[in-house]
Amino acid sequence: MSFAGIHGRADELARITTFVAEMRSGAGQALVLRGEAGIGKSALLAFAADAADTDTTGSTTTGGTTTGGAAPAAAAGPAGADDLLVLRGAGVEAEAGIPFAGLHLLLHPVAGRVDELAEPHAGVLRRVLAGDGTLDRFAAGVALLELLGTLARSGPVLVLTDDAHWLDTASVDALSFAARRLAGQRIGVLLAVREPHAPVTPTPGLPELRLSGVDEESARRILASTELPRHRRDRVVADADGNPLALLELGSSERDSHGDPFAGFVAELPQATRTVLLVAAADGTCDIGTILAAAGTLGASIDDLRVAEDAELVMFTEGCFGFRHPLVGASVYRAATLARRLEAHRALAEVLSQDTDADRRARHLAAATTTPDESVAAALEAGIDRASVRGGLAAVADAYERAAHLSPLARDEGLRLTSAARAAADAGQPERARDLAEQAAALLPEPVDATWAAIVRATLAEDDGRTAEAHHLLVTTARRIAGDAPEPASKLLFMAVGAAWRGDDPARAVESAATADELGLPGAERVRALATAAGSDVAEAVAAVRELVTVDCAELAACTDIALTLRSEVQRSSWSLLLGDADGAYSRATDTVRQARRQAATGALPAALGVLAQAELQLGELDAAARSAGEGLEVATRIGQRRGTAVSSGVLAVVAAVRGHADATAAFAADSESATAAHALALLDLGEGRAETAVDRLTASHRPGLAGLTAVPDLVEGAARTGRCKDRDFAEQALADYVTWVNAVDRPQLRAVALRSRGLLGESDLLPTALGMSDHAGPWQRARTELAHGEWLRRDRNPAKARPHLRAALTVFDRLGAQPWADRARTELRAAGEGRDSRPGRDTALDLDGLTPQELRIVQLAADGLSNRDIGNHLYLSPRTVGYHLYKAYPKLGVSGRGELAKLELMA
Repeated sequence: MSFAGIHGRADELARITTFVAEMRSGAGQALVLRGEAGIGKSALLAFAADAADTDTTGSTTTGGTTTGGAAPAAAAGPAGADDLLVLRGAGVEAEAGIPFAGLHLLLHPVAGRVDELAEPHAGVLRRVLAGDGTLDRFAAGVALLELLGTLARSGPVLVLTDDAHWLDTASVDALSFAARRLAGQRIGVLLAVREPHAPVTPTPGLPELRLSGVDEESARRILASTELPRHRRDRVVADADGNPLALLELGSSERDSHGDPFAGFVAELPQATRTVLLVAAADGTCDIGTILAAAGTLGASIDDLRVAEDAELVMFTEGCFGFRHPLVGASVYRAATLARRLEAHRALAEVLSQDTDADRRARHLAAATTTPDESVAAALEAGIDRASVRGGLAAVADAYERAAHLSPLARDEGLRLTSAARAAADAGQPERARDLAEQAAALLPEPVDATWAAIVRATLAEDDGRTAEAHHLLVTTARRIAGDAPEPASKLLFMAVGAAWRGDDPARAVESAATADELGLPGAERVRALATAAGSDVAEAVAAVRELVTVDCAELAACTDIALTLRSEVQRSSWSLLLGDADGAYSRATDTVRQARRQAATGALPAALGVLAQAELQLGELDAAARSAGEGLEVATRIGQRRGTAVSSGVLAVVAAVRGHADATAAFAADSESATAAHALALLDLGEGRAETAVDRLTASHRPGLAGLTAVPDLVEGAARTGRCKDRDFAEQALADYVTWVNAVDRPQLRAVALRSRGLLGESDLLPTALGMSDHAGPWQRARTELAHGEWLRRDRNPAKARPHLRAALTVFDRLGAQPWADRARTELRAAGEGRDSRPGRDTALDLDGLTPQELRIVQLAADGLSNRDIGNHLYLSPRTVGYHLYKAYPKLGVSGRGELAKLELMA
């Protein structure tokens, strides 16, 4: 194949040539081509395939090229050492909502090689090829990487995926995962993504090549290959804006350059050819078998496609049909009369199986129906159930909405519109969901029916940060329906209390509980409990939350929707945090995030990631918290969810503050909730030694009750440093609530922090006890306790005893990247007489007195080079226990890791 006709792409062609050559030599890599429709992405993919088929000497290889469908025999089995394998795939718009549909199309030609993999990777890919969309995406990515590595042992492998913007999210995730891990292998991955006017396709961590329009000189060379008269070329060059496909189409249409460039081609095609193209356009898939079967019922056959193929309007790959440009299908469909469109959809519905293609068949039945028809609407719903299991939530919203408009009865239409709104909210389409819910509310005057529409609208209002609006809507609806539907009314008031609490409006929470009592609703005691949890009395709040957890109560516990149920799980995770159970919150939130990803519940994902990040932050896992919050922020920003943005930004602001990143702290704090922003900025001040500023921030932003407890230890530390009486008085009051909370929840890690805080406010004899309990508190809090204890010992004229604690704090601060706190520890070490830079070095005498006999023996064996497992076998300990003892010993020795032990002359 010649590519002499690719004009204006010298740099891009050179990049692709280098890419292929490096891939062949074992420098595995990936590249994402991005640009608008017709800009030349597909041409560059074709060039890559041609370049890959030719080795560096110019000779052609004998490897097979496979394209989603039946694979050539040469590609399906092991090839020679120098043979090239090209795997070609493409996104299909109609399958974008089906998890792993794109991966299935790409891997089907090499399905026979899956058995060469070890378990569980082989099993994962078998499930992908069997159409199982519930797989964990991480597992799918790992399995794909293993398969590509196996194929590459037989020869270079080039993966080409066109129209990646139409790939389902699961396939994009798996491909991106594998593509980021190709170093050292003869594998190349090229993805072509259309931008704009296509779904956003994030490929983080992958290099990108963005294509813009060709220059004017190149545009004129492209037009010179057409029959367009020269005097028309200036206008075409201007209108095409450098788009090569637009130049070719406009240059060949022999008409003015405005309008549909494919309309002339379509109008000149024979009737039978237009028929088969219309069926293909109506179907929207590459399923050539179904397309031809449906076209056959209308008097057309595969022979009638040859005219379109000769005109280069369509293309064929192995078992797969496609239009050369998306505008071709749109042009064909637009040019057909309404009667012909209905006929095409009806023909497709007739040939599709009711058992295996029920949802697709129902979609065509719906498209062929122009009047309300309950049987068709019901068929759509039946298909929706299967789509929901697969996780295609955006497609579910589409189907429910279409079913609603086909419903003869207003109530059925309203209920289906409500379901469409719920699915749209699940899929992260808030504006659409809001519009659908409002339409539904107008059609559902019955109280019970109105409940879900109100829930969806309130949920979306909260997501958008409009908690007062959500509260008002829920209370108003509850009052309206209480007489006829008391249980749903109680649920709405429970949600109203939650909205008021999250909106930092405890007075409204109390009013909502009073309304439940006033109306005599069942479950009013749970509404009161939640209002109590939102109140200022800490002991009562803890008891109320514990009661809610005990009865397994959450806002949407009775709901069966995927994402809205997941929001209930997020609520339970946040309650665990309020009870000081960070481990439990982490476990539940991790499961919720996994479920949200599996079900493509984008609308619930930011909240789930937000509470996961908060749990990780409380556990002292700063890197993990930043990762979770970063993903939550990306998703929330993409779907326009303000609350999700605020929660994730708050976590990122705190992490940035701990690490002393002032600009990042300020930037994230600007998008956070006000109290969280103040806490993050105060932490930054505290780390940098600006104690008075920190206390002023925390005092001004302090909230009574459970909501304000997180910042209390930092408030106490700041007040202990300012020397101002008013600061100490305020901190003592806040600490009293904190101690009440700690005593109520009875968590050792929190008790350690409470003891440290009391020690900082004058009860210094509690600091050793706090340190003894701080193993439970996570690395961040333990290091702060070590620092506080070391500072106290130094001030109490015990510098020798202070140094081990200060070294331990320094080691952890350095590991966490908490630079301001590490600097404080170094300053204290110097003040305590440390004669070096307090980083691990050899100019200070080694003090082994602080090591237990077990720790000493373990570090001696580690210094000899034994692994944790070897040491465990030697001492009859588990590797995990060995690791724990090493973790405890490192700070005592002033080292940060195993690699420095050999220099300490500890050998056994």
